[in-house]
Amino acid sequence: MLFGTTPRLPEPDEALKGRPEPAFTVPERHTVLGTPLRGPYPEGSEVADFAMGCFWGAERVFWQTEGVYTTLVGYQGGYSPNPTYEEVCSGLTGHTEAVRVVYDPAVVSYGELLKLFWESHDPTQGFRQGNDRGTQYRSAIHTHSAGQQQAAEASREAYQSVLDKAGLGTITTEILPAEDRPFYFAEGYHQQYLDKNPAGYCGIGGTGVSCPVGIASAG
Repeated sequence: MLFGTTPRLPEPDEALKGRPEPAFTVPERHTVLGTPLRGPYPEGSEVADFAMGCFWGAERVFWQTEGVYTTLVGYQGGYSPNPTYEEVCSGLTGHTEAVRVVYDPAVVSYGELLKLFWESHDPTQGFRQGNDRGTQYRSAIHTHSAGQQQAAEASREAYQSVLDKAGLGTITTEILPAEDRPFYFAEGYHQQYLDKNPAGYCGIGGTGVSCPVGIASAG
């Protein structure tokens, strides 16, 4: 939502009403990994949700990671149920563009995914990421357990320390329980967009500052 030149999140009573059911269907399988988007997922799999700017490039970062079973993109952190892309881009739903990562914790840890998250975007930019500007591009982590919440908060503190030493800004990343803000699938054409459109816009770029290895676990 733009008020003058400064984006801001809507209050719940300002948000679009949304709808009780999705306005569209999504593909059954991941175009790169061949795995189901909606599940069922293998026993022992865990789920992590990240928002780090345009979800096209963000999703590719994670599907290329060993130990990741499947990835999907959607809208999270807002108020309007089952939003469309156009509604999210209006700034009137409160959602951010997010990537859901289903992974095998025996192969890749939540801490390693956090490191990838911090290093793959600039978490100090507020309601923008690079040239993308708007509330839907804000940085966020939505956690699925107390362990993930603790690990995410510890990693934010650790990464802020190294950003401070590099003379960079304050992290604006939201860290909230996923159960408080549901994840809604994005339209089918957004799923694995950069596999379907290899020359498409990515928009992902980090600060160039490494995140400390082994900063946290989600035990």
